[in-house]
Amino acid sequence: QVQLVESGGGLVQAGGSLRLSCAASGSIFSHNIMGWYRQAPGKQRELVAHITSAGFTNYADSVKGRFTISRDNAKNTMYLQMNSLKPEDTAVYYCNFYNYKVPWGQGTQVTVSS
Repeated sequence: QVQLVESGGGLVQAGGSLRLSCAASGSIFSHNIMGWYRQAPGKQRELVAHITSAGFTNYADSVKGRFTISRDNAKNTMYLQMNSLKPEDTAVYYCNFYNYKVPWGQGTQVTVSS
């Protein structure tokens, strides 16, 4: 069973940066579209960005131009570089596959103070 482990979250001031990592077990990672998701308190989980196995990317309008998704298939790892962070980016961030879902990991908390 594939396991996903997110890391890299923390507390930053508005305008700051963080880099999240997602480590996946199993060999299916490199063949699949992967996505970063987030869930803010009291809100539904939403897709932030996704990346194909070949590296094509797409972003939610709310993060476009500020976040960059990337992946290293050899390391079964995906990243999310977050710049110019805003308080509204505060959420628990998760990674998962795009076309189907495996059990969610614990996520990593990102808190942006104003």
